[in-house]
Amino acid sequence: MSLPLVRLPSLDLIKGFVAVGRQMSITQAADELCLTQSAVSKQIRTLEEALGVPLFHRGYRSLAFTEHGELLFKVADACVQQLQSVVGLMVVQRPRPVTVTMSTSVAALWMLPRLGDFLAAHPDVDVRFAATNTVLEVGGDVDLAIRYCAPRHAPIGAIRLFGETIAPVAHPAIDPRCLDTREALAAVNLLEFDYPGRPWLHWADWLAARGWSTASAKAVLRFNQYEQMVQAALAGQGVALGRLELLQAPLRAGQLRLLEGPRVAPFDSGQAFWLIGAGDDVPDPVRRVADWILHCAQEVRTAAWAPLP
Repeated sequence: MSLPLVRLPSLDLIKGFVAVGRQMSITQAADELCLTQSAVSKQIRTLEEALGVPLFHRGYRSLAFTEHGELLFKVADACVQQLQSVVGLMVVQRPRPVTVTMSTSVAALWMLPRLGDFLAAHPDVDVRFAATNTVLEVGGDVDLAIRYCAPRHAPIGAIRLFGETIAPVAHPAIDPRCLDTREALAAVNLLEFDYPGRPWLHWADWLAARGWSTASAKAVLRFNQYEQMVQAALAGQGVALGRLELLQAPLRAGQLRLLEGPRVAPFDSGQAFWLIGAGDDVPDPVRRVADWILHCAQEVRTAAWAPLP
């Protein structure tokens, strides 16, 4: 006789039983179900208790169906296979996201403020940012990469996005001529990106290049993440050496300003940002993300720094 639905074991227990029966292995079934071995073992015990009969003969590192287990498996396996086929046809298969890797500073300061525009124009494309200061190579799950380096170090096939212009920036509340004299410098804090190998972003080198090797600020506050230093500048904590291409949004909004005076003219660091992976044969979603990045870069390249607040 057939049982009422309310008395049937749950589908989770049947799935666990079928997975074990297909593999004849608790370990392999657990891997397939993304569960622990103990969780799958508990499912089998719970099902046996609910039915009141053993389903497996358990030996040393071996399993075998009991008579009841073999009967249940033939029916349950066929039903689960049918469910897998039908549900597989019904579930909308979303394409995997387009993964773009870049440094944390590029992600936080340049990419994220623009992301809303892309999502509005391309709601059908999922984008994943792999923001890390560890270099991830294009390939596998990584579709595109934004790299920062001198032109001579750019990989073959890299597309130049924009260069890097450096100039002191600060909150509008800070005196815009605070770097005019030694006395003015002694009254302000300097915000330092404490990263080796980039002298163009270090205050000691910047001051020395302007003949102020012995000049001292009120204090030098050091940060190991560039975006953290920018947050301090936005909070009015001091003056930072701004990478102007990455700071367009706060500069345009008046949250930061360029300083004034003869010593603070913007200069080219000689470094640049590059897009990697935007070849001719990439899938359409990757091409659309790459084209959007290139469009954003074009806006940066055509920006004039003089009219900024």
